[in-house]
Amino acid sequence: MIGDLAGAAGHTPARLEGRLPLIGGLILIAAVLVGAFFSWRFVESERARELQQWQVRLGLVADSRAAAVEQWLDDRRGTLRDLVENASVQLYLTELSLARDGGGRAGGAGAESEYLANLLEVVAERDGYTAPVVGPRVNANVARVGQAGLGLTDADGNLLVATRDMPPMTTALREAMARAAGGEAAFVDIHENAAGNLSLGFVLPVFAVQESAAGSRVVGFAVGLRLLGDGFFRLLDQPGETAESAETFLVRKDGAMIVYLTPLRDGTPAMKRRLAADSADLAAARLVADRGGFTLTRRYDGTPVLATGRALAGAPWYLVRMIARDEALAAVEQRLDTILIVLFASIIGVAIAIFAVWRHGSSVRAHAMAGDYRAMAERLEEYSDFLRIVTDRQPTAIAVVDGEDRFTFANAGAAAGAGIGQEDMIGMRLRQVIGPVMARDIEETNAAVRGDGHARTVTRRIAAEENDDGSGERIVLREHRPLGESAQKRGRILIVEHDITELVVERERREQVMRDLVSTLVTLVDRRDPFSADQSRRVVEVAAAIATELEVDETTAQTIDIAARLMNLGKLLVPSNLLTKLGALDDDEKQLIRDSILQTGDLLAGLDFRLPVVETLREVQEHWDGTGYPNGREGERILIAARIIAVANAFVGMVSPRAYRSGMDFSTACDVLSANGGRRFDRRVVSALVYVLENRGGRERWAYFSEPPKLIAHLPE
Repeated sequence: MIGDLAGAAGHTPARLEGRLPLIGGLILIAAVLVGAFFSWRFVESERARELQQWQVRLGLVADSRAAAVEQWLDDRRGTLRDLVENASVQLYLTELSLARDGGGRAGGAGAESEYLANLLEVVAERDGYTAPVVGPRVNANVARVGQAGLGLTDADGNLLVATRDMPPMTTALREAMARAAGGEAAFVDIHENAAGNLSLGFVLPVFAVQESAAGSRVVGFAVGLRLLGDGFFRLLDQPGETAESAETFLVRKDGAMIVYLTPLRDGTPAMKRRLAADSADLAAARLVADRGGFTLTRRYDGTPVLATGRALAGAPWYLVRMIARDEALAAVEQRLDTILIVLFASIIGVAIAIFAVWRHGSSVRAHAMAGDYRAMAERLEEYSDFLRIVTDRQPTAIAVVDGEDRFTFANAGAAAGAGIGQEDMIGMRLRQVIGPVMARDIEETNAAVRGDGHARTVTRRIAAEENDDGSGERIVLREHRPLGESAQKRGRILIVEHDITELVVERERREQVMRDLVSTLVTLVDRRDPFSADQSRRVVEVAAAIATELEVDETTAQTIDIAARLMNLGKLLVPSNLLTKLGALDDDEKQLIRDSILQTGDLLAGLDFRLPVVETLREVQEHWDGTGYPNGREGERILIAARIIAVANAFVGMVSPRAYRSGMDFSTACDVLSANGGRRFDRRVVSALVYVLENRGGRERWAYFSEPPKLIAHLPE
């Protein structure tokens, strides 16, 4: 059979070979995905490069159109600049202003006004600051409204002289004058005039020829209004334009809206389209917010576009140049789609070829592997039979349950204990096989193991009435183990039950013999020292109460019980006349009695208690601060059992009468112990004793400790 096990190990490479198709398939899929990814990356890089080129093209057009518009504005502003820089105009305007205020000469004011009016008419005709008048030119009671003109005002904005068709002074003009009063040119933005036509204007300050000591340098303003005209809109047309969807227009932000200042390709007139400025996918809104740049968003009608923008100098306008995305990228998208299809087709073709070659090779191997699998199945059947024979020969009950506590395996021992066939147990629940009462404990332990994945060992006494076979009380040890990490997820638990009744009974018998021996030895000691009669039992009782209060483990509790009972065994080596001496003991005699505890440890050193009994007895005289003996141990280095016995022994010794003194009262003894806490004794142990006395009925229960032995009760205290 060992040879069969070794042979089974030889099939490990075969199992690995069986996984090769899966591994190869995964590698092939990974290669296809990697190839597809890099193909996509190549296409995307080409698309990004094309977008970069379009950004450059659109930017060149936008820069040229922006320069044309800025030049147009500068030329129109230059008309007024020439006027305000003309020395004659400055002089005449200063004199007219002084004459109107009464502070200058009045003579010749009419001639000067006529001169300025003629000058303004000539400049207006030359530079386009004229427009048809709305209304008849004949004398009639019908108001005639001018649309364009040039004018000069004083510093307060009062019109001094103007062309004959100069429009009236509007709020927008006066606001522009207020801005120009600071010495800089002001701009009247595009608006609809009274005739419904688009116009714009400029305001420039006129400075005095010689600054007055008392007045402002600005003595007036040159004002110009003109129609926008189709010539302005043609500035936005790109010479040689061939793209059908390309367009260039001007926008401005007006509060929460984007206003389209120029006509649009879809036929919308100038100033007739307004859209929300917070539209995230609106190209004009995005470019205004970013003060230019490049974006792939949507046109005013929702068409996806490539757009770029420029902020213009001299006006609160933004020039937007855009083209429909479909038209701009149509050729490159078709080319990139073709490249992508060819690359994908090549990758798939190579993958198919590799798969075909692999499939042919794997089909050849499959026939050989099928034979190996059949042989392996036969071997596995043999192993299964072998394992069943081995488990059935075990003296323990072995079973496996699933996540619902249904049996998936049971050996002969488990079946015999349940009184049912092995095959019949498979698929049945625990409570169906062994009953709900006995199954409850097992199911709870299984649930705990599934909860944290940690194995558990449980010892349980089964009463005679719970055994159906009438075998009397049984003691069983059950081990519950999860079957590996993956099995733990499915909740499978291996249960092994050992019947340890004979072992426990034998151990209890030995323990009883030990207790009887200890009692005999203690009785022998008590007979030699009648004043210390029952001291060992009292120390055991007090130490056990302290141990319970401190919640020590079972091993420590057993150690305390045995060591406390045997601690006075060393008094067998102390002369009896010293133990019964009625007078006070000198220091040497006291030390001899104290050392009897160490001698107890020496007497018991050769016995195997399977507990640290001897070590505990040798550390009872150690002090918490390290001043004790024999080894000068301190603090937590002293066994907890020794610390508890030391406090209990000191307490019993103080409250119990001796041949040479009477016993202390409990309160005085507690004060002495507390005073030595942290020096001789562990404060925690002393506190536990005080708590037992005050809150656990210790004073009442141990009150008899202060009574002298009956045979010497007649002695004075």
